[in-house]
Amino acid sequence: MELLLDRETEHRVRQVWEYLAARGEPSQRHHRHPTNRPHLTLAAVGSLSAAAEEELRRWSGGLGCPAVLDGLVRFSGRTHVLAWRVRRVPELLAVHAALHDVLLATGCAPDHPLLLPETWQPHITLGRSRRPAWNVPDGLLLPPGLHDEPVRGRFVGARVYDSRTRTVTSLPPG
Repeated sequence: MELLLDRETEHRVRQVWEYLAARGEPSQRHHRHPTNRPHLTLAAVGSLSAAAEEELRRWSGGLGCPAVLDGLVRFSGRTHVLAWRVRRVPELLAVHAALHDVLLATGCAPDHPLLLPETWQPHITLGRSRRPAWNVPDGLLLPPGLHDEPVRGRFVGARVYDSRTRTVTSLPPG
């Protein structure tokens, strides 16, 4: 389950993708699958029950919720990730918890430990690499004008990404 950014905020994220690519850094710009776009992941499940699919068709949680991109964060492990941190504003935390409640109530226990409400670190991925990367100060990884102040926008869409079929379904459909 993912939230999508308003047009201007998405444009700013794509500017960073371009900037990183121009610097020769790993960037989501290089990910060419047609479903690739800036998004915030809220939950992951192995499969959706029919009840969950029905509930999600009616779900509009998160639409209009503030999206405040503030600072970079790096994750390491099997894959290294550079991301723009999304502030944990009360509205976003409420949306995240409500979605998890819907999934649990419909028999779909979220199964990614880093996406559970108690461990979730909301972020928008800027780049991924199998090797350590981005070994420079944060200020060099964002284009001029995008590292001095938080970027403020809104989440205006939602979708379900199916990792098996690599397809997306907009929520609510339309």
